[in-house]
Amino acid sequence: MSSPQTPSGEAAFDPEQFLVVPARTFDDLEVGEVFRAPSRTLTDAHAAAFQTVSADNHPVHYDAEWARRHGHSAPVVHGLQVLAFTAPGATLFPHVIGEVFVRFTELSCTFTGEVHSGDTLYPALTVTALEPAEDGTGVVTTAATVHNQRGELVLSGQHKYLLRR
Repeated sequence: MSSPQTPSGEAAFDPEQFLVVPARTFDDLEVGEVFRAPSRTLTDAHAAAFQTVSADNHPVHYDAEWARRHGHSAPVVHGLQVLAFTAPGATLFPHVIGEVFVRFTELSCTFTGEVHSGDTLYPALTVTALEPAEDGTGVVTTAATVHNQRGELVLSGQHKYLLRR
């Protein structure tokens, strides 16, 4: 099927074809593929904004003296904020899967190290399993990781997504 033409003979603009990357299907994905999010250096402003949104007012997150008295080198960035850096939309993953996404079904994580203002985080999702189902869908499992600027793993987890096949 040919693309519609403009009066000048050029292909007409089609917003359905305006893709960041070519869309793929469940069956095009491969175990071991990595989808990285851009690195981000956290600031006090990021932590304060998350504290406002989450309403988490524990002093470990904003009181430097309280944090030091309790064994922390500085206020600790909220764990849920670190987890948010693994959002699939921060990577190319949702663009790669195009229109086959059904829903985000599950997540889990372990916080393996503290994060402080000034740390730079490097989030990634790695496809670890592809489970096709009989109903024309499939489950993609990814390992979710966040490393800091010292290469230390500060979050390890798993996401699962349901896709149409």
